[in-house]
Amino acid sequence: MTNPLLKDWQTPFGLAPFSEISDADFAPALEAALDAHKDQIEAIATNTEAPSFANVIEALETPCQPLEQVLSVFFTVAGADSNPAREALQREFSPKLAAHFSAITANKALYARVQAVWNKRDTLDLTDEQARVLMLTHRGFVRGGAALEGADDQRMQEIKGRLATLGTSFTQNLLADEREWFLPLTEDDLEGLPEFVVSAARAAGLEKGQDGPVVTLSRSVITPFLQFSPRRDLREAAFKAFVARGANGGETDNREIAAEILGLRKERAGLLGYDSFATYKLETEMAKTPDAVRNLLMDVWQPAKAQAEADAKILTEMMHADGINGDLEPWDWRYYSEKRRVAEHDLDEAELKPYLQLEQMIKASFACANRLFGLEFSPLDVPLYHEDCRAWEVTRGGQHVAVFIGDYFARGSKRSGAWCSAMRSQAKFPEVQTPIVINVCNFAAGEPALLSWDDARTLFHEFGHALHQMLSNVTYESISGTSVARDFVELPSQLYEHWLEVPEVLQDFALHAETGKAMPEDLLQKVLGAATYDMGFQTVEYVASALVDLAFHEGEAARDPMEKQAEVLAEIGMPNAIKMRHATPQFAHVFAGDGYSSGYYSYMWSEVMDADAFAAFEEAGSAFDQGRAEALEACILSTGGSQDPADLYRAFRGRLPGVEALLKGRGLAA
Repeated sequence: MTNPLLKDWQTPFGLAPFSEISDADFAPALEAALDAHKDQIEAIATNTEAPSFANVIEALETPCQPLEQVLSVFFTVAGADSNPAREALQREFSPKLAAHFSAITANKALYARVQAVWNKRDTLDLTDEQARVLMLTHRGFVRGGAALEGADDQRMQEIKGRLATLGTSFTQNLLADEREWFLPLTEDDLEGLPEFVVSAARAAGLEKGQDGPVVTLSRSVITPFLQFSPRRDLREAAFKAFVARGANGGETDNREIAAEILGLRKERAGLLGYDSFATYKLETEMAKTPDAVRNLLMDVWQPAKAQAEADAKILTEMMHADGINGDLEPWDWRYYSEKRRVAEHDLDEAELKPYLQLEQMIKASFACANRLFGLEFSPLDVPLYHEDCRAWEVTRGGQHVAVFIGDYFARGSKRSGAWCSAMRSQAKFPEVQTPIVINVCNFAAGEPALLSWDDARTLFHEFGHALHQMLSNVTYESISGTSVARDFVELPSQLYEHWLEVPEVLQDFALHAETGKAMPEDLLQKVLGAATYDMGFQTVEYVASALVDLAFHEGEAARDPMEKQAEVLAEIGMPNAIKMRHATPQFAHVFAGDGYSSGYYSYMWSEVMDADAFAAFEEAGSAFDQGRAEALEACILSTGGSQDPADLYRAFRGRLPGVEALLKGRGLAA
């Protein structure tokens, strides 16, 4: 029988035939696909014709269909619907894939042909996009170690393979800790909790196979519990379990893994001639240097810390008024902050949440995309990898644009957080292919499913990434969609969050789950008025994480990352009642792979731009101004990595922004 991962998918829109694929298919399919790709690479490297853009660069841009099919399916299910078999396969695949792709950049004959094309680039009459692809390809080979020789070359291959193994272990350890821990609740423990929190706890109990409600380590469950539970002892137990993920000792402890990763990254950068991994990593980003990153973060840190410390005094007084003496602790902050929000803004999340139905927020995100870019969404009845998933065909003017898949609910088989990925990216070479894009979230299930304000913002954020993929309009897949600088990739996603706060969007889609009535005007104004509430806390926990990430990758690698983390937090004066958003043992952004290493600052770098970019719509007089929407698509959403991101932003806005718009948007401006 033909392996379904290797055959030509004669399915609607070329979707993977998920119902035909079993876990037993992955290993043999990967071996066959790797062999096919090796043959393809060897043919390019040994081609006896004179090196040209077509027979080297475009040949490398030609997809290896079997490998793309295997990897797109496997990494989709490994992240969003894992099981022991898939986790074992991921541990097996990671070093194999690292070795395979490392061997490509280490192929001296292939690099020589790439170098030959690069050397004669000025004589090739390339389009701007082709010139960009050539530059990125050549740079990728050099930064991958293609110019290394002998022992240095061998050591680079060893480092890449080991890093792949360690990143997989880090991810799986974190998933195991999140999956295994839960806190059973008695009926008495539910006292004082809003119904939506109780409902989420009961749903979590069912998912864990328990007879009653539980608190899990999913943010959509634990965060509202910390906000609303009057039981300080239970809040403390839940919070301590949450921040201990990856640091519980035993086989799932990530601390030694983090130390080894940092050491290997430092060595890797050194082999390439850089004094630190941060210098190496940031060279290709908009920020360019560690100093530029630190300057941005510290410009935001000082006002955020001042605001958080002022807020902490108020919350401490509230706690003391409840008869609890001593210091405000991290498990107290959200509880008293929620009480303060009700008191000062008359905004109770329990009152707000029924207006934020998941179904309505999905419709809202689609409706905004329709008004801005003319996109339309039609449900598809197709087999997907989990029963929670749903799919839509995306069209514009009757023409197919993309397939969008949404996987919204938390479950034990899914890693935490939210993300966007493409099972297939847009391209026109060697033939036209349209994107298949997935948004994965971890919202609490319910009937109906209700979102917090942060959840709704997450939905819009990830859909912003999806739009970046769906509206891509470039020739080559390597620069398609979100294949851009890390500190530019968050611009479309964070920018799209702004449309959640547009009053007419909330009026049309924030409908009460029971009555169907629109959000009352007074509640709408409270929501918008409290948009920057507790922003000191949110900014401090984020910036602290970004500063620790940066410090990890500058200078010598920390032998004890936890000691280094404590040192950095002490230097910046981290408030005692706030913890980093991601402590080292659970900092998957940084340690699950290289993506956000030295780059967690990217969200804030992009926020400087997104605050300024949305101001362009406000200046035009409407959040749905067609001129601005067309410019946004033409300059940013459709262009992928075809141009330098700074040039793309200037083309949209006419200039680069300063940090002032960000501070104003966060309510932290002096």
